[in-house]
Amino acid sequence: EKVRDVEFTVVDPEDVPEEFAGEIEGAKEEEMKLSYGDDGYLYVARGYGCRETTGYSVEVEKCYETKDSVRVKTRLLGPGKEEKILDRETYPYVVIKMEYMDKPVVYD
Repeated sequence: EKVRDVEFTVVDPEDVPEEFAGEIEGAKEEEMKLSYGDDGYLYVARGYGCRETTGYSVEVEKCYETKDSVRVKTRLLGPGKEEKILDRETYPYVVIKMEYMDKPVVYD
């Protein structure tokens, strides 16, 4: 049961803490669900593994707190109809940053 919505920002890859960026790099070829606490913030990464073409992205639909957890709901978006698609492997993922909470992250 939702206690409150959690404000978050999507983090540009160059702004991800170095240690967490290394974890992401090592895990991005498979589906990944990672979290990392740093400096009063909680970073959450959600990836969908390897895709055969460009044009994929990950959207955060919901982020909220319950009594026992932080819940993050994302979805993989495919290439748009007007988008130029290249035949090269990509690893779509998103990293979000929120206030630190000492609760497990649950991915929906």
